[in-house]
Amino acid sequence: MITTTRLTKRFGKLAAVDSLSLEIGEGEVFGLLGPNGAGKTTTINLLITLLKPTSGTATVNGIDVVKHPAEVRKNIGVVFQEPSVDDLLSGKENLEMHAMLYGMPGELRRSRIVEVLDLVELTDRKDDWVKTYSGGMRRRLELARGLMHHPKVLFLDEPTLGLDPQTRQHIWKYIARLAKEEKTTIVMTTHYMEEADLLCSRIGIMDHGKIVALGTPNKLKHEVGGDVVVLKQENFDRSCLKGLKFVKKVKAEGEEVILTVDHAHENLQRLLKAVGLVKSVEVREASLDDVFLKYTGRKYKEDGEGGEGGWSERAMSSQAQRD
Repeated sequence: MITTTRLTKRFGKLAAVDSLSLEIGEGEVFGLLGPNGAGKTTTINLLITLLKPTSGTATVNGIDVVKHPAEVRKNIGVVFQEPSVDDLLSGKENLEMHAMLYGMPGELRRSRIVEVLDLVELTDRKDDWVKTYSGGMRRRLELARGLMHHPKVLFLDEPTLGLDPQTRQHIWKYIARLAKEEKTTIVMTTHYMEEADLLCSRIGIMDHGKIVALGTPNKLKHEVGGDVVVLKQENFDRSCLKGLKFVKKVKAEGEEVILTVDHAHENLQRLLKAVGLVKSVEVREASLDDVFLKYTGRKYKEDGEGGEGGWSERAMSSQAQRD
């Protein structure tokens, strides 16, 4: 459904996207993760035709994003991070306006509004002004709007950012239904590792404009290569681990020491005997946070929520005009 071949975007000397080759299949939920400035936002804006590549090619549903941008836009839906529904219209009116902008005929428009409102469970509130909706309801309406014209690909920028845990779980349910029932290909960014682990069939981790890791969540976690032991100790000395072959990797950050260990539960006593007195110890299986740390050298939480500031259509269109 999406193919890029050596896709590159330069801003002066900076390669924001650097020779990216990627394939994303129909009905796949693909998570694009990366630290601030990694190139996620630029990649998305190339795919949704808000930026033109410096070199390389990209197609969405077999359509070239440079040669036929209008056709690409007919095949995609986009839910931006920033709210974009009209507060002074009802939920139904928001959907009607979107459908008219896409030139949907009246009968199809009416039937599709019923379908998408039912999908996101907003039928009972369809005639209420959006300004009376909660944050979660607005997000669900934006999902419904993005689906009105039966897009082949839906791009979601931080779909649950700022929502409470219960509402986030509801949004997760809707996203899973879209991929399964609507056969929609979904490309999403998120700063919630739990979200990526739960929803994404595959994940690509970007850094410095390149995909540095690609695979299913389970495959990526397996590649970390062991259990994770987190110790808290002042003045940690790496030399104490000499000869402990079951310790595969060590990263010290202040008082926190993160070790990748083979069979941690079997080897924990030997490890603690070698390390000495610690303030605390935690043993767990590898997570996507550990994957991210392995491939980027940073924890995801260090970048905070919001990625590269969200996909800004106005800013990106302005940049595209300058380029």
